[in-house]
Amino acid sequence: MAALERVKVLVLGDSGVGKSSLVHLLCHNQMLGNPSWTVGCSVDVRIHDYKEGTPEEKTYYIELWDVGGSVGSASSVKSTRVVFYNSVNGIVLVHDLTNKKSSQNLYRWSLEALNRDATPSGVLVTNGDYDREQFADNQIPLLVIGTKLDQIPESKRNDVLTRTAFLAEDFSAEEINLDCTSPRYLAAGSSNAVKLSRFFDKVIEKRYFLRDGNQVYISGFSERKRFGGGFTKSLHYD
Repeated sequence: MAALERVKVLVLGDSGVGKSSLVHLLCHNQMLGNPSWTVGCSVDVRIHDYKEGTPEEKTYYIELWDVGGSVGSASSVKSTRVVFYNSVNGIVLVHDLTNKKSSQNLYRWSLEALNRDATPSGVLVTNGDYDREQFADNQIPLLVIGTKLDQIPESKRNDVLTRTAFLAEDFSAEEINLDCTSPRYLAAGSSNAVKLSRFFDKVIEKRYFLRDGNQVYISGFSERKRFGGGFTKSLHYD
């Protein structure tokens, strides 16, 4: 069997929002029994069928790079994370629906990954104001995922989801809200599963089917770097 082609997708967000649990759910279709803090970066792999059910169907590896740390980390920590931002094909931005600050910090995470100033004057995360021009030329597909949906009281759920819908709109991205402990939120045929598949298809198209001859990079590194600690791979078929 020929080796599968692959794409690299960053999974970014504040510590504690559930990135590791989300990645485990995406790659194993089950909850993570004993989640722990991610140090550096952990990589898991999902197998995805591009344009499933069509004559163009083809199978790819989706590498999900779960990057640890805090957006407010010291500059030395941020500089260490830069190596993970090399040759990225897509970004999943993860926030905790019960923690408004984690939602606001997605602007800073995205700007850091896109190799820009982490605290530009155009992004005012203290009150939610946002300058879309900051991302006008971004070519990296984005997906916004809100976690801990089950922890929001029914009486407040509509208000929270209305707020986060504007967040996804700012990034020109689709939005998925779920509970990482329940695979049913990504059940085959569900709207969430369709959005996820559509995002992965878009990432693959940007990587392998752009006709301008240029691969998109979001850092100044010319080569992809592998690393030792925290590198794990597992497979999950869609």
